[in-house]
Amino acid sequence: MRQSRTTVEKAIDQFLRSLRERNASLHTIKAYTGDLDNFAAYVGQRGWKSIDHVTIRGFLSHLYEKGLGKTSVARSLAAVRSLYRWLAQEGVVEQNPAALVSTPKLPKKLPRVPTIEEMNTVLDGQMPEVAAFPERDRLMFELLYGCGIRNSELIGINLDDIRLSAEAILIRGKGKKERYVPFGDAVKTALAGYLPVRQQMLTARKKNTNALLLNQRGGRLTTRSVGRIIKRIAVAKGLPPDVHPHTLRHAFGTHMLEEGADLRAIQEMLGHERLSTTQRYTQLSMKHVLEVYDQTHPRAK
Repeated sequence: MRQSRTTVEKAIDQFLRSLRERNASLHTIKAYTGDLDNFAAYVGQRGWKSIDHVTIRGFLSHLYEKGLGKTSVARSLAAVRSLYRWLAQEGVVEQNPAALVSTPKLPKKLPRVPTIEEMNTVLDGQMPEVAAFPERDRLMFELLYGCGIRNSELIGINLDDIRLSAEAILIRGKGKKERYVPFGDAVKTALAGYLPVRQQMLTARKKNTNALLLNQRGGRLTTRSVGRIIKRIAVAKGLPPDVHPHTLRHAFGTHMLEEGADLRAIQEMLGHERLSTTQRYTQLSMKHVLEVYDQTHPRAK
């Protein structure tokens, strides 16, 4: 027979229900559900008064023992803090013991960005032999690096989103937000090389679609396929194996900034809601400046 739910489990159920009512993202609800289930299992039958900051520290230690990394443990602590904030609003508890527990120090990971020279090496000259559909694959690289778009945005582009005369593409971003992104001569040349081949392929397969980027069967490409193609070609052209479509987006933002572009213009092109997200590129750019300084200034050595 199933045991009745504990005080903590009942409260977690109500908290998650309130998140759903507030239209929290499904991703957040799913993550909180898993993290708070672990917390409920750890504290067992205890009531709120017997759970203090020492208990919560013990819970984090328990997660480390289970083999969870710092990022997962930090997320679990954030979930417990959110639960306690809600409990305080509901008048169930008077203070938040999770606020007394410090967040695990996470390593500040800045993605390695290919240099301008490395990107030119990839894009100049012929596509390597591993490129199964060279005209399409070149266009993919030119769009990801030339326009700084996300992988999901890339595969969502339709033929009629391209405004050739205006040299801009309509991009559908996160939360169905639309923006126009400019493109240059390299994208225009890649489009001119790809579109006739795309039409020949569709005619041969007796298919018709509005999707810009197609797989070999004439269907729309998936993000997974794009990731695989980008990595294969980038490695063949001498880039490290950790390259993925987002690396090219980072390269776009960083190189624009290094060449003197305004941060707000970059924010607009990347479709970032907050300027603080775009400011990560100043960190990436500063890292590059410091490396150059260390390597070249006589007093830095």
